[in-house]
Amino acid sequence: MRALVTGAAGFIGSTLTDRLLAEGWNVRGVDSLTPYYDPQSKRANVAHLDIVPEFELMELDLADCDVIGLLDDIDAVFHLAGQPGVRMSWADGFTTYSETNIGVTQRLLEAARGHSLMRFVYASSSSVYGDVDAVPTHEEHPTRPHSPYGVTKLAGEHLCSAYGRNFGVPTTSLRYFTVYGPRQRPDMAFHRLIEAALEGETFPLFGDGRQVRDFTFVDDIVSATYLAGLTEIPPGSVINAAGGDSMELLDVVNLVGELAGSPVQLDWQPAQPGDVRRTGGSVERARELLGWQPAFDLRAGIQRQVDWHRARRS
Repeated sequence: MRALVTGAAGFIGSTLTDRLLAEGWNVRGVDSLTPYYDPQSKRANVAHLDIVPEFELMELDLADCDVIGLLDDIDAVFHLAGQPGVRMSWADGFTTYSETNIGVTQRLLEAARGHSLMRFVYASSSSVYGDVDAVPTHEEHPTRPHSPYGVTKLAGEHLCSAYGRNFGVPTTSLRYFTVYGPRQRPDMAFHRLIEAALEGETFPLFGDGRQVRDFTFVDDIVSATYLAGLTEIPPGSVINAAGGDSMELLDVVNLVGELAGSPVQLDWQPAQPGDVRRTGGSVERARELLGWQPAFDLRAGIQRQVDWHRARRS
């Protein structure tokens, strides 16, 4: 089996690539290594694969490269590339989000029309729900994105559904809920929080700290994504991938301080536009269609990430 993984050098993409290779797949990875964060961090994520003949990494911009050629001999596409982050998606930043999250997804789907793919898996986000009035949130819940980022991820879902209905492209959209774990991007909260604990620095906490998030360990997300690439389900399906470990941010801060062995000092900041009060996803559909459910609780997952941060330092 041969997979195309977009965003292959990123946090989730590189972890998925490791899983696919361990399962006996050949992987064609694509990553533009944009400077959203240090490209060397991304290169480090896949450096151990330099000697693996079943893996190739192509540094390409999916917005203007030959995407049709990329799909030659490919059985499944795992489209994880995109412009992440809520806070930078406002104002002039929206152009990048629109081109990367919507335009690139459409280019890949158009190319997929001419190939006999087994599956096309699209990495969506819980941000499509916005501020919800029901937790755990089911896939049928109205989608009201609270940020331009969420708007672009929802648009990508709609494109996947449209290409599935009209052309039979075997698409599945997975709504990821707040992913954390080893290799997490340096701009993400857990990464910065753990580094603050280990360095003895203050951590900026936006809002009142009572926001609730459903946190999902990266290995669980990868398992759901991998299963979505194997499972024959109706084109255009949308599935939550959530960890089931909802917790207030203040409690997360205390847990990280405990596991890192150093309490975290907080720098209180105003709430930011686009941030929601609560997330929490139902995984009933994932159990039914994929045979998947999360395996890691939050304490075990954070301990793994703390250990990774410590290993990087040594």
